[in-house]
Amino acid sequence: MIADYFLICTGNNDRQIQAIVDEILEQEEKAQVPISRVEGKNGAKWVLIDLGEVIVHVFSSSERSFYNLEKLWSDASNLDLSDWITE
Repeated sequence: MIADYFLICTGNNDRQIQAIVDEILEQEEKAQVPISRVEGKNGAKWVLIDLGEVIVHVFSSSERSFYNLEKLWSDASNLDLSDWITE
C-alpha cells in the first residue's frame, strides 16, 4: 500500500527534530493510531514515521534540501492543513 499523504517538515537542529518526532509519536499513541515504523530516529537528520495512510518526514535543513522530496512529488497536490492545527 502506498500512503495517501506525505507530511514533510524541517527541524532547525537535532534537538528540535527529536522533539518534533517525539511529539508526533506521543500524539499518535494517544489517538491510538498504529505506528508501523520509525526510521532514522537515532540519526536525527531525516526521520521517517510510517503511520499507514500518512508518511511523516522530519528533516534537517541540509537533508531536506539535498533530497528535495517536494520536487520528486511536484505533480501531487498540496493540502492546506491550517484548519487542522490547534495550539
